[in-house]
Amino acid sequence: MERAIDMAQHIFERYKLVSGGDVIDEMKLHKLLYFTQRESIAVTGEPMFPEKFFGWKYGPVCKDVRLCYSADGMVSDDIRPVSNESAYIANSIVAQYGGYESWKLSELSHREISWRNARKGLSPNQNGDRALLMEDIRKDAEKVRPYDPLYDMYYDEFEDAEGSV
Repeated sequence: MERAIDMAQHIFERYKLVSGGDVIDEMKLHKLLYFTQRESIAVTGEPMFPEKFFGWKYGPVCKDVRLCYSADGMVSDDIRPVSNESAYIANSIVAQYGGYESWKLSELSHREISWRNARKGLSPNQNGDRALLMEDIRKDAEKVRPYDPLYDMYYDEFEDAEGSV
């Protein structure tokens, strides 16, 4: 299993690579990290990392990443490389969502069951400190149709393509 700070650093670096060197802002990083966690569950059936997200007013936030973030990347002496499988899933998320502005990603994250449940009883202006429940993120993952940008196909289309060969 990966660690959230390692995945955040990978996403940070991948975003810079594909965007031509633009620095990813913190809000965007948290949303891409959340979508990576959700995608991991949709693809593998398991979360990619154990750290929790919290229902901040602008969408899910991982406090472990928040404590280590700077505009230059993760501030930690202990960043480890991620597995190829995890990198592939995260790279797919960067390809799918990296072109969106932070506010659009925030808007998308507000549609998630997990975020909405963590925000119950809070006013829209309250920051919120309730954790998103893993079972709710699993519900969010159920509505995802995983997409592979390398092959320009949805995962469920691979069986059709293999059968026609």
